[in-house]
Amino acid sequence: MTSLRGEIAFEGVSFAYADEEEALTGIDLRIPAGQTVAFVGETGAGKSTLVKLVARFYDPTSGRITADGTDLRLLDRTAYRHRLGVVPQEAYLFEGTVRDAIAYGLPEASDAQVEAAARAAGAHEMIATLEDGYLHEIAERGRNLSAGQRQLIALARAELVDPDILLLDEATASLDLASEAQVNQATDRLAGRRTTLVVAHRLTTAARADRVVVMDRGRVAEDGTHDELLAREGTYARLWRTFIGEGIGEDTPAGV
Repeated sequence: MTSLRGEIAFEGVSFAYADEEEALTGIDLRIPAGQTVAFVGETGAGKSTLVKLVARFYDPTSGRITADGTDLRLLDRTAYRHRLGVVPQEAYLFEGTVRDAIAYGLPEASDAQVEAAARAAGAHEMIATLEDGYLHEIAERGRNLSAGQRQLIALARAELVDPDILLLDEATASLDLASEAQVNQATDRLAGRRTTLVVAHRLTTAARADRVVVMDRGRVAEDGTHDELLAREGTYARLWRTFIGEGIGEDTPAGV
């Protein structure tokens, strides 16, 4: 598999973890190649589960998910995952240098490639401020870095593998306004022309997406652009009013 266009479709997808109740029920979504989609909803609504299914951490209990029209279960799992960029909510950083952390998914990358990825993701300036720059030693789990610094390194790591599909579970850790702006810019750069699925915990992220899907108890409750959903005066509009009432930059309530 050399590359994917990045068109993703959920066709009657339901999913349950082991013997638990269904986490997703009857999901039908078509995501065109290159579109950025933000998933929002209460904690446990199914946002992260959708992304995990696209990453093939799990397969649907029923229905199917396709990439460019092919059922994901028919694709070679390893080859498919090489076309994905996955940025988890809390990026795990092993002990080692910043360079090693960025090159984790492509160990053979040259120093020039690592720096180019960091520049493309907007992380280079931050790295330049660290003692020893790309050779700065990271403590286990990146505990000697801020949440914003860890997120930028994770985004550079994803950029290095040049994915066709980007899966991003936004960090819930509170960021100061400057760090949040840096991470937002880096995320937008990384999304670029790629198909991007974002589990959005901040509604500012959803507002910047091409499309917003509101999840409620494992089902799609609303689907449209930020402006369209505000005009519908439904769940998303209520969440947005609460959000702006509490001030931009604060985490939204109820895990959105």
